[in-house]
Amino acid sequence: MSLFTGRRSAPSAGRRPAVSAGRRPAPFTGRRSAGRGRSPLLEQSRELGGGRAQTDHRAADAYAPQAPPRGAAPAPGAAKAGLLLAALAAPAAMGVSGPSLALPDAARALAVAPTQAAWLMTAFGLGMAIGTPLLSATAGRRHGAVGVIRAAAVLVAAGALLVLLAPNLPLAIAGRALEAAGAAGLNVAAFQLAGRDRSGRTPGLVAIGSAAGGTVGLFAGAAVAGAFGWRGALVLPLLSLLSLRPALRLADGHPSQDQLAPRTPGGLPLDILRDRRFLTAAALMLALSTVNFALLYAAPRRVAALTGWGAVETGAVASVAALAGALLSWQLVRAAPRLGPARLKAVLALGSTAALVLAVTAPWPAAVLLGSGTSALVTAGGQGLLTGAATGSLPAARHGLAIGLFNLAFLIGVAVGPALAAFADQTVQFIY
Repeated sequence: MSLFTGRRSAPSAGRRPAVSAGRRPAPFTGRRSAGRGRSPLLEQSRELGGGRAQTDHRAADAYAPQAPPRGAAPAPGAAKAGLLLAALAAPAAMGVSGPSLALPDAARALAVAPTQAAWLMTAFGLGMAIGTPLLSATAGRRHGAVGVIRAAAVLVAAGALLVLLAPNLPLAIAGRALEAAGAAGLNVAAFQLAGRDRSGRTPGLVAIGSAAGGTVGLFAGAAVAGAFGWRGALVLPLLSLLSLRPALRLADGHPSQDQLAPRTPGGLPLDILRDRRFLTAAALMLALSTVNFALLYAAPRRVAALTGWGAVETGAVASVAALAGALLSWQLVRAAPRLGPARLKAVLALGSTAALVLAVTAPWPAAVLLGSGTSALVTAGGQGLLTGAATGSLPAARHGLAIGLFNLAFLIGVAVGPALAAFADQTVQFIY
């Protein structure tokens, strides 16, 4: 405040006690000078480039900084909430990768070709892509995050039951799609609740938890299949129900910002789809996700082909490599403000490209695992960082829908990645 002392007239000096009192932690009303308790509108204008200089602060607002700006500090209990929401989202990601090494057993039990059994993975991705807008438009519109979590839990349980009882591949695929729709709802609800933390740290924790679930799923699926049969590897999203009650309490006690904001008219979200920053973030997320989940399908198979290891050994090693990449993504989150938006996006794109080339062409198992880990790193970091970038220039009332559409781009990659990997293996046989 000393920057303004010499510029004020005598009457304004009489208000110094009020100014100094403003230094106490209190809600910001928008009348304070810049540098203390920035309002959301000011943060958005700086993200859009409307601020005067301070490029590093604009990048920090949009890309989840290591030390959040004043006025956007993490709320009390944000770390605990982030871990809870990560536990809610992680098993949904385990449902994507869990069946990867159990597919040969599933194909033999169902008397189908391995390429047909791959639909058990593709159907999960498609179910997540469909379930995201479906639950957001129905239960989410009427009851907010609480309604989404409840409806999603019912779908997960019903889909898992159908998978466990299915006598043939079509019914197993239907169960997987139903299970995936519920998993998508839990994933979206977790990110929407995490979006209340404007510092970006809680979404970062949820993204890392989701990525960790996807990587651990490789080993967990192989281990569960070995102990209980291949069907157990297809119902790992049931683990989300362990976090159901505390997640419902969190959602019920603290409604998200878009629930409190006035509703906007229905129809196509053209304002979101025309937003350049949203489109850039969503397109990059689609590319990162497609590569990552293609490698979740292909990389363990390449490692097994190069080493002769069994499913459990391959799953364990592949999980360690991908999990290391997912956990290291936090360092990328911390480095994002120094990189800036443009260089950060370049790092994400180049990292994903290098990971794909390395995992597909390298003749050494260690190099394949390095490519898989690198892909997990940029995908986990990108999901957390790009979520803030996708909504940075949109009004608060549109954040919930924008996050849902952004996650839809991610989930399309979840569905398309394994299918593209299976198709590529059939045509060029790069795995074996």
